[in-house]
Amino acid sequence: MVSSSHEAMHRIFQKEPGVFGRAFRALDLPFPEPIAVSLLPNDLTETAPLERRVDTLLRFDTEKQGSCLVAVEAQSRKEDTKPASWAYYTSYLHAKYRLPTVLLVTCQEKSTAVWAAGPFSIGPVHWPMLTIRPLVLGPHNVPVITDARAAASDIPLATLSAITHGKDANAGAILSALADALRTIDREDADIFSELTEQGLANSPALKIWRELMAVDTAFFRSERAMKLRDEGRTEGRAEERAEAVLRVLQRRGIEVPEHVRQQVVGCDDLDTLGVWFDRSLTVVAAEELFVEG
Repeated sequence: MVSSSHEAMHRIFQKEPGVFGRAFRALDLPFPEPIAVSLLPNDLTETAPLERRVDTLLRFDTEKQGSCLVAVEAQSRKEDTKPASWAYYTSYLHAKYRLPTVLLVTCQEKSTAVWAAGPFSIGPVHWPMLTIRPLVLGPHNVPVITDARAAASDIPLATLSAITHGKDANAGAILSALADALRTIDREDADIFSELTEQGLANSPALKIWRELMAVDTAFFRSERAMKLRDEGRTEGRAEERAEAVLRVLQRRGIEVPEHVRQQVVGCDDLDTLGVWFDRSLTVVAAEELFVEG
C-alpha cells in the first residue's frame, strides 16, 4: 500500500518542479533553471499485462540544454528489486520520448539514501551492459531550513526540507520556520504545502509537532485534523492538551523536565500562555527557559 509519506515525497515536484534544480544547486550539479515544465503521464505499462508506474514524471524544457525527463521515485527503504525497475523506467522513457532521462530518488532515511545512490550495474560483472546512477535527495544533502525568512523565500524547498528531515532531532525548528513562512503566502497554496507536509511526515513524532503548530493558527489550514483541533479549542480540555504538547516536545527533544516545571505547565489554563510556551519548547535548551521572557 502506498503511504501518504510516499505520496508527498514525489508530489511536491508536481506542485513545484523547479525545486528539483534548486535542491541540487548547493552540490554544483549542472541543472539549469527550466523555462517550461510539463507533467507527463506516469503510466509506463507495456502492452503485455505488466503494469509499471513511476511516481512522478516531468519534462523539463531549458533554453540552453534543450529538454530532458525527470522521473521522481519516493523510496522509504532498501528494496533489492528496485534497481531493475529503475533501469527499466530509464531505458523505457528514453526509448519512448527520445529525450535524456534523469532518475531522482527521494528518501527520508540516510541509510536508504546512501543505498539508492548506487551505482547499480546490470549484466556480467566483467561486462556490465547498463549502469544506473540515480540522483538522490535525502537527509544527507537536502538543506536544513530553520530560519523563517529563508523558508518564506522558497517554500517548496522548505517543505521538502521539513519532510526529508522529519526524523531529525531539530525537526521542530524546521517545522516552526515552515509554519511561519506559510502564513506569508496565499491561503490556497498554504493549504497545499501544509497538507503535503502532514502527509510527508506520516506517523513520525514530528507529525504531532506539526499538527500542534497548525493548531496555534489554523485560519488558513482546512484539513480534517485542523478542523477537529479548532473544535477542541472551544472545550475545557484544550488547555490540558496544549500543556501535554509542550511537555511532549521537550521529551522528544531529550530535554529533562523537572517536576516544578511540569507542575507549572500542567497547572496553566491560559491558552495564550501555553501557546507561547509551546513555541519556546521547540528551541529552548533547558526546560526552565519556557518561562523566560525575550
